[in-house]
Amino acid sequence: MEFTEALDLGRHAFLTALMTAAPILAIGLLVGLVISFVQAVTQLQEQTLTFVPKIAAMVVAAVYFIPWIATRMLQFTQEMFTFHM
Repeated sequence: MEFTEALDLGRHAFLTALMTAAPILAIGLLVGLVISFVQAVTQLQEQTLTFVPKIAAMVVAAVYFIPWIATRMLQFTQEMFTFHM
């Protein structure tokens, strides 16, 4: 395997990891922004108020996106096993 092939392989693995994590992280970001906005408007500065809904939303998003993530990971694994050296 040459250096450029290894670099392409690493880039593809990195992009696959980013694509599979992106939906869950985006949900966590959106929920965090909404809760921060609500806290700023109501001047309620409770620390647990930010973490519990964010974690719950990310768990729900993970359960919802598991089939898509599994499909992406299986495709990546099949590409790795069928990679010609």
